[in-house]
Amino acid sequence: MKQPWSEVMPVVQFRVARPTDQLDKVVEFYTKGLGLKVIGSFNEHDGYDGVMLGLPGFAYHLEFTQHKDGSPCPAPTEDNLLVFYIPDKGARDRIAGNLEEMGHLPVEPENPYWGRSGITFEDPDGWRVVLQNTAGIGPN
Repeated sequence: MKQPWSEVMPVVQFRVARPTDQLDKVVEFYTKGLGLKVIGSFNEHDGYDGVMLGLPGFAYHLEFTQHKDGSPCPAPTEDNLLVFYIPDKGARDRIAGNLEEMGHLPVEPENPYWGRSGITFEDPDGWRVVLQNTAGIGPN
């Protein structure tokens, strides 16, 4: 008998965290541009400030931190992506429009797959985000 997922990996929350030297600009990109909400933050914790962004009620989110002495974080390759699956093309296009109005223009994806139904942007640190107009892979 196959073990339920909750027994194999009893995770209650999932966070992707990364440093930045432009905390305010990065937070603006993901909140004003993409529409994520600030779901938590902290200041001066062992020299770090941080902001957690996500969708209220969901057990996954992003965290961005900045150290008082600097948090150098060169962007990875152009094929390291944060992909948002947005089934509603109109909603995807509105989000893309928000980013463009903020001065973030689409970039050509390294992998052409992401250009078929997606629009790729770079955040202020050069990390790439794809707004993918599909329903995603669904539950397993």
